[in-house]
Amino acid sequence: MDYDDLKQTGRDLILTDVRNFNFPDTLDCGQAFRWSDNRVLDNRTVENRAAECRPHCFSGVAFGRLLELELDGDRLVMKNVSADEFDSVWKGYFEFDRDYSKLREELVFYGGEPMRKAVEFSPGLRLLRQDPWEMLISFILSQNSNIPRIRRMIASLCEAFGERLPCGASAFPKPDALAGLSVEELAPVKTGYRAPYIIDAAKQVAGGMFDINKLRHASTEEIGSALLKIHGVGPKVADCVLLFGFNRIECYPMDVWMKRAMADAYPDGFPDEMKPIAGIAQQFLFHCYRTR
Repeated sequence: MDYDDLKQTGRDLILTDVRNFNFPDTLDCGQAFRWSDNRVLDNRTVENRAAECRPHCFSGVAFGRLLELELDGDRLVMKNVSADEFDSVWKGYFEFDRDYSKLREELVFYGGEPMRKAVEFSPGLRLLRQDPWEMLISFILSQNSNIPRIRRMIASLCEAFGERLPCGASAFPKPDALAGLSVEELAPVKTGYRAPYIIDAAKQVAGGMFDINKLRHASTEEIGSALLKIHGVGPKVADCVLLFGFNRIECYPMDVWMKRAMADAYPDGFPDEMKPIAGIAQQFLFHCYRTR
C-alpha cells in the first residue's frame, strides 16, 4: 500500500506517509472530469504564489459522494470520511491497494527510456477505479472534444438530471434519469450529435441489455463486445470504459495523443512484458505527451 497509516481525527481521516500520489497528476490527467482544484492563494505577486500556497486541496463527486481532499507533503486528509468508507470506497478508487513504486519500476525496466521520462514527468499519477456507467457517458461525451468542454458538458448533465446531494452538489445522473429523455430535452446540456448516443446507452443500461453488475465478472473481450453494441461507442471509447470503469489495465485507448506517443516511443508497440499493464503505461504516456 502506498501509505503507512490511517488516523481518524474527528470527522476527518488522515493518511500518513502517502507515496506516489498528487492531485494534478491523478485528478487532472484526462481520466476523470468532476474534480476541481480548490487551492487558496494569497494576494501576493505571481512569483511568490507557489511559496505562499496553503496545503493543496481538491474536491470532487464520485459514487454519489462529495469528497474534499487536502494534501500537505505526504499527509493526505480526507474530509468527513470514516475508516469504513475509506476501505469500501476510496481505497480502491485511488488504487491505494496497488504498490505504484513497484509498478513504476516494472514499467521503466521493460519500457526503457520513454517510460522513465513519462513516470518521472508524473510521479504522482495513479489510475482511478471509477463507476463504469459514469465512464460510459463521460467518454461518449469525450468524442471530438477537449477536456474543458467535456467537464462543462458533464457538469451541465449532472446539474440538470443528477440527484441533488445534501452538500448542494449533484450526483451523476442514473441511467433511468436519461433513458426516457428526448434529444430536445438534452439540448440545454449542449451535447450536440452525442445526444442520441447518450440516450441509447442509458436505455441499454437501464433495460439490462448492458448489465454492468453482470459484466464486472465477464472477460475483457465480452465487455468490449457488449460496449460496441451501444450506438456511438467505437473501439477508443470502449477501451476507455474498460480501463477507467472496469479496471481492465491491459486495455489502452488510442486517441490522437497516444498515436503520437506510440509512434515516437514504441513504433512497434509495447514490449510483450508491458502488455498486462499497458493501460497504466498508456496513462503515463498520455499525460506526459499532452502536457509537456
